[in-house]
Amino acid sequence: MPPKSTLNPESKGSKTKTIFLVLSVLVAILLIGAIVIVAKNSSFFRGSDNHYEGLSELEANRLLNELYKTINVTTLPPINENVDSESMTMMEILPEIDQFPLAVSPISGTLWLELFSSSEKATDSENGTYNRWLMTMGKKFNALKPSIKGQPVSIAIRPIPSGLAMDYIASGKHVPDAFSPSNVLWGEALRAQGLPVKLMAEKLVGNVAGIVIKNSKIESFLKKYQKISVDTVVKAVNDETFIMGYANPLVSSTGANFLMSLLCETNPNDPLSSEAVASFEKFQRNIPFVAYTTLQMTQAAKSGLFDGFVFEYQQFANSPELKKDYTFTPFGVRHDNPVYALRNPSREKIELLTMFIAYCNFPESQKLALDYGFNQNADYPGVGQIKGQYLTEALKLYKARKSGDREVMAVLVADNSGSMEGPSIRLLKRSLIQGSKAINSNNFVGLVLFSDQTQIAVPINKFDLTQRSIFAGAVNNMSVGGGTAMYDAIIVAAKMLQDAKAKYPRVKPIIIVLTDGDSDQGHTFQDIAQVMRGLKIPIHTIGYKADIKALKDISAINEAATMKADIDDIVYQMQSFFAAEM
Repeated sequence: MPPKSTLNPESKGSKTKTIFLVLSVLVAILLIGAIVIVAKNSSFFRGSDNHYEGLSELEANRLLNELYKTINVTTLPPINENVDSESMTMMEILPEIDQFPLAVSPISGTLWLELFSSSEKATDSENGTYNRWLMTMGKKFNALKPSIKGQPVSIAIRPIPSGLAMDYIASGKHVPDAFSPSNVLWGEALRAQGLPVKLMAEKLVGNVAGIVIKNSKIESFLKKYQKISVDTVVKAVNDETFIMGYANPLVSSTGANFLMSLLCETNPNDPLSSEAVASFEKFQRNIPFVAYTTLQMTQAAKSGLFDGFVFEYQQFANSPELKKDYTFTPFGVRHDNPVYALRNPSREKIELLTMFIAYCNFPESQKLALDYGFNQNADYPGVGQIKGQYLTEALKLYKARKSGDREVMAVLVADNSGSMEGPSIRLLKRSLIQGSKAINSNNFVGLVLFSDQTQIAVPINKFDLTQRSIFAGAVNNMSVGGGTAMYDAIIVAAKMLQDAKAKYPRVKPIIIVLTDGDSDQGHTFQDIAQVMRGLKIPIHTIGYKADIKALKDISAINEAATMKADIDDIVYQMQSFFAAEM
């Protein structure tokens, strides 16, 4: 064996180079790793999808300021205009009834009656067949070719949310022959308004409203409050140990039931007493979320936003994800889908309605209802009768005091790009002016316009008479042109809200975007998504004449509502939304 000193010097050099190369790679990996770790902890890190992971409000606010600096923002001079104090009547605001098409059409040449039905029992929906029970009954009934004294008869069924149906009936815009809301509250409210209402059936098909609570929360909840009820849930919310959501009571039967139950729990003899009102306001201060639609409530629940929320059992039974993770406890009046005859129908129509109710009560009909999730919780008796006028007054209370003593601060973000020219911009102006009449004067409102430019048309201020005048001037003088930089406008709106919150820290901030298309200029969804999530500002969106996926994505950031507004119903949509939110 040769001595070590005689080893090949080239071999030794090669090993040295190899070791050096390996060490260099390791150092590079460590440096890159360190850079990534530091960058990820920075507010300005952007990954391949431009995501900002886990931003605190402070970090999100810092990044918002950086984004804002990249946008050329102009502030328009104020234009004061006289405010039209006269609101459109409900009859004028409501869209034509054709916006809610018949689920069951009458047979030509027959004597027929029209029945308004709550949506959960007569609609093709995301729940597949489970919302089609009454629609199925109507089609089967008509297929039998029934007759009365030799006269062929048939039934027409129009699915429509119970609260909205009450608006049509009470205003006289469209009054059907019969009405089957989810619960008796709506029928009794119509009766209290002096309308001709005759109860034909206390129960068409069984259902209940309930409080749905996470299984992981049940044990601790019961340990502290002993039982699950409206009363204990309200206490838990007021104790800030329970996060609660419920649906808009102006439209939703479950939401209206919960509102009435809350007020009655405080003072059953006078649910509109000052004591009950104070309890409602206290509760509302701690509610982060009132869903505009049942679909929005379902999506928010599936995302895990709530410890509990209110829901109908039939919908709960057909939501496997919710059934797996939540427990259902009935509350309030039963949702037994009563049937009312309206507008003094003829003897023949009364007989036809009686025949149809009897057909729906056949054993095979009720068996099908059971398959669809109805007719369960039969052992729950429900609470006693609630006077109809109480619901009417309670809904007025909700409109006026829904924010408690915490004002809403909203920035409306309106599209005035070139694509809005013509009917769209005229309709936008009309809907903003009429809708704004539903905004309470103690709230704050600002307005941002966007095309390829971003303009602050109305800085945020209390929506008093002066602010309403400036708002009306800005809206009526909107002009159109250019591209669509929607995300730039959202950044500007968020910056306005964050700056105003420094002066009014207790306000509830929201952004409302109104547009007819997706953004094609400026910043992108990826630029704002995690920033807005960190700021926790809900962004409600309204798409004009379009079902825009981008708007759904925007609203999903912080569980806000997204709506599609057609030409015929935008004024109603806007006024209803402002009444529910502001």
